[in-house]
Amino acid sequence: MLDLLIRGGTVVDGSGGPARTADVAVQGGRIVDVSERPITVAAHETLDAAGAWVMPGFVDIHTHYDGQATWDDTFSPSIHHGVTTLVMGNCGVGFAPVRPGGQDGLIQLMEGVEDIPGTALHEGIRWGWETFPQYMDALERTPRSLDFLVQVPHDPLRMYVMGGRAEAQQAATAQDIAAMRRLLRDALLAGAAGFSTGRSDNHRTAEGKETPASEAGAAELTGIAAAFQGLSHGVVQLVSDFDLLRDPARFDAEFDLVEQLAQAAGRPLSMTWLQRDPGGDQYRAIQARTEAAVARGLPLYLQAAARGIGVITGLDASFHPFMGFPGYKEVAHLPLAQRAAALREPQRRASILAGRSDRLAGDGTAIPPLVDLLLARIDQISGRMFPLEGEPDYEPSVMTSFLVRARQAGIRPLEALYDYLAAGDGSALIYFPIFNYNEGSLDVLRGMLDHPRALFGLADAGAHVGTVCDASFTTFMLTHWVQGRARERLPLERAVEMMTSRNARYLGLADRGTLAAGHRADINVVDPARLALGLPQLVADLPAGGKRFLQLAQGYVGTWVNGVAVTLEGEIRSARPGRLVRMR
Repeated sequence: MLDLLIRGGTVVDGSGGPARTADVAVQGGRIVDVSERPITVAAHETLDAAGAWVMPGFVDIHTHYDGQATWDDTFSPSIHHGVTTLVMGNCGVGFAPVRPGGQDGLIQLMEGVEDIPGTALHEGIRWGWETFPQYMDALERTPRSLDFLVQVPHDPLRMYVMGGRAEAQQAATAQDIAAMRRLLRDALLAGAAGFSTGRSDNHRTAEGKETPASEAGAAELTGIAAAFQGLSHGVVQLVSDFDLLRDPARFDAEFDLVEQLAQAAGRPLSMTWLQRDPGGDQYRAIQARTEAAVARGLPLYLQAAARGIGVITGLDASFHPFMGFPGYKEVAHLPLAQRAAALREPQRRASILAGRSDRLAGDGTAIPPLVDLLLARIDQISGRMFPLEGEPDYEPSVMTSFLVRARQAGIRPLEALYDYLAAGDGSALIYFPIFNYNEGSLDVLRGMLDHPRALFGLADAGAHVGTVCDASFTTFMLTHWVQGRARERLPLERAVEMMTSRNARYLGLADRGTLAAGHRADINVVDPARLALGLPQLVADLPAGGKRFLQLAQGYVGTWVNGVAVTLEGEIRSARPGRLVRMR
């Protein structure tokens, strides 16, 4: 007898092939049959999926649940958006290895780079490891809703080996490099999925310092990457802005490092691919160098997002345009509704709007220099700031922007932003896509998603909790790119292939990513008529009362991991069939 029979759904099997009406049979955690002819074997549970899409579970290769995984066994909010396998340990930051007494340094690093409240991390993380294999063992002891993989992050590795010299940006010695290589090798042999490093000038610790590995040279990167030699598994993940804000002329030298790292590892390497601002043409240079490297045999890939990369701003969010104004700082401590009321006082409003923001970035703060650059041109960028209300629109027209609102009202854009945020109880939100939206649309991103080396990624689930909830990228791929966009949509079959088998192949996971006999029964059943994204909500559900944005979805009939339902109609089930996936 079958465990589960999903009958008569529109099967989009993840291969990229045409959708078809078929039955899917599950037994023992595996798919045993996918048939266009009715499957007549009896089943303990039968689901009538007529009119619904039946797809593989989504594979998210870019998350930051490294700390949250120690207190949350459901990986919320990814579980609400069809993800069944995820990868953490991205961008060079994480929580292992760690010397006894070194935990605070890693928390400051994660708090700064990934905007996760340090108080939540201090209270929530249940430490109990030193080495990376011990960290894996600790995570493995807790049953999970979803499957997950871990990568070894460069910054903790460097801090573990070099101590204070790492944070002082000193060059690694040959002995340091050999030690880091040995530790990475041990982790890979224990089943770690790969190695990640971060080279972004916008990444800062909670104290405003550059991240420890951000300036690592070629000798260090290639020396560490030699740990992959002789192994048949593992990937490398890298984030870099290629020194864009320092000196754009250094682009080629930085990309040379990427190629050397990939050459030394001999394994697939994926890097962040964005249309930045400033530097709107840099993505073309990344594409050209990648294509040339691939033609020479290097396994390079480009992680692309599903929509604009930016922030949700609001008076209670991590960022808003007035947080640096002295007049705002005077009332910043007030409860939200009282703060909004204080901001509406005519004298205070006039004083704030007549003033200027203090510098926000610098020593003692994790706020990146980009924020000050943007605030200095607030009138201009207000054309890319939009009210976030009702059914969220992630490809809004400039005609709905605060720039146009201000012109229509005959006021300055800063006034329009101020009055919107100060209205009512102060809970209004603004959507500000900083990257991928230079032309006021997602047309550039549409071309990126078409590229044969593009990987679906950059959702940053579990990170930037006070400014985004991009764990919903997977749902957005379906609601916007497949169903909602007025022009140049993505075919359903290709969108699903990008979120499933393409990412699984990149990771070397041969047992998932398609609905095929013998594969794991990681399955999504989605009702396209009901599929929708809700409005992000700021909730205080992190340890120590920390706040984060949560965004839920409608239309997921159910998600199954290893043949077991982990959500049904949006409700998380009690079963925990997920596990740590150890690569061998």
